Amino acid sequence: MTKDMTSGSPAKLILRFTIPLIFGNLFQQFYSMVDTIIVGRFLGTQSLAAVGSTGSVNFLIIGFCLGLCSGFSIPVAQRFGAKDFDEMRQLIGNIVWICAAASVVFTVLTVVFCRPILVAMSTPEDIIDEAYAYIVVIFAGIPTTFFYNILAGLLRALGDSKTPVVFLIMASIINIVLDLLLILVIPMGVAGAAVATVISQGVSGLACFVFIVKKFPILHIKKEDLRFRLDCIRTLCGTGIPMGLQSSITAIGSILLQVSVNSLGSMIVAAVTAANKLSMFFTAAFDAMGIAMSTYGGQNIGARKPERLSPGLRAGMVIGSIYSVFALIIIFFFGRSLALLFVDSGETEIIENTYRYLLTNAAFYIPLTGVNVFRLLLQGIGYSKIAIFAGVCEMVARGITGLFLVPAFGFAAACFASPIAWVMADLFLVPVYFRVMKNIRQYGR
Repeated sequence: MTKDMTSGSPAKLILRFTIPLIFGNLFQQFYSMVDTIIVGRFLGTQSLAAVGSTGSVNFLIIGFCLGLCSGFSIPVAQRFGAKDFDEMRQLIGNIVWICAAASVVFTVLTVVFCRPILVAMSTPEDIIDEAYAYIVVIFAGIPTTFFYNILAGLLRALGDSKTPVVFLIMASIINIVLDLLLILVIPMGVAGAAVATVISQGVSGLACFVFIVKKFPILHIKKEDLRFRLDCIRTLCGTGIPMGLQSSITAIGSILLQVSVNSLGSMIVAAVTAANKLSMFFTAAFDAMGIAMSTYGGQNIGARKPERLSPGLRAGMVIGSIYSVFALIIIFFFGRSLALLFVDSGETEIIENTYRYLLTNAAFYIPLTGVNVFRLLLQGIGYSKIAIFAGVCEMVARGITGLFLVPAFGFAAACFASPIAWVMADLFLVPVYFRVMKNIRQYGR
């Protein structure tokens, strides 16, 4: 069930690895989008805006957790590529301790400070109570986020991108059923959507755990593997923390942008919420491509085959660019119809603004391909600390847009916030990658 990515055609390996991940990410976004659809359709546009107003702070906290999990899997992929399985299992043992501690700390801090954060973000008074009811449940479920994502990350580090998809499909079905139950039958409001998300993610994590116990003996750790090792902690934090910070730094820019969008009123917030949910559905492919590049880079650098990195990068860019054109065409012709998933046809202003925001973002999907391919390949080969500055570029771009351009130009500026951020990140990542490859060819590092 493992997959060695150190030999064979890079394009075929990356494509075969990416396709299951795309389906997995699509299902993950699908059940997230179902939350929003049900909220918008059955609870109204105010509730839709409430859920959407939490998006950036959700990205800040949960994104850091996901970044940690992805970063922890990189040394595992490298040890797997080097066939050093004993060291790999000792890394996994220390991952257990870090994730347990991080789960407790993040859950306590975010639940305690949840409402003050929403107030500081200028969340409109007519939606702040519902926003709190939703996001505090998501934060209370942080342990389930760690549980699923670290186990899925370990499977992917060993080349198994298919199994996590099966569990995500199962989680999606559970989430949809619970959404309907907890919103329509048991009227919990927006909190019901959050509870459904947490429970479904916990179930998918448990399924991953059982699968690893039964089918992946290479990942089974012994008592001695759980021994605290400072060198392992340093290695894991050296990749995990930069990737977590990268997501959070990017999210800081999103928060600044969200504050400006909040000032435009709940109708604009509702449109941006719908557009972001649809955009996340389309960009799931780029996230999958990034994971594939990270695993590909980690295994090949571990196997001391740096000559395979650039062919892999080219393959990733070609695959991502083809998808970008396809996605743009779909959004151009069907974007307004997709907006109807969230609101009634009478909400013409929300529908039109959703379409404008979504189409503007889609026109820049090729630069987004570059962000994911270049950045995650750099992280996979061990340059997480350098790649983090791409997140800084995104933060600065979104921050400037939110602080200065949105107040001056309104909603139109908000539509261009992410495209500007992607281009800025590429302007940093592309020359850095070629400098890194030059160093690897000359000095082997």
